[in-house]
Amino acid sequence: MLAKKSSKNQITLPKAIVTSIGDVDYFDVTIRNGRIILEPVRTKQGDEVRSRLESMGIRETDIDAAIEYARGKTG
Repeated sequence: MLAKKSSKNQITLPKAIVTSIGDVDYFDVTIRNGRIILEPVRTKQGDEVRSRLESMGIRETDIDAAIEYARGKTG
C-alpha cells in the first residue's frame, strides 16, 4: 500500500490498515533501521481499569492508602 505525505507533514493511513487495527487514535512513532514504525497506543485501557476498580468498590482513596501503607507511612 502507498501513502503520501502532505505539505503539512500528514499521512493518511489506508482504509485496510485502519480497519485491521480497530479503534485507535494515537500511535507511538519510532524509527528502526531507517523505517518508520507506528505502534497503536490504546489509551482507553486506563478507563477500563478505572471502571473495573470502581465495580469492585475500590476508590482512589483506597489506592492512596495502600501506597502509603506499602511505603511504611501509616501511623
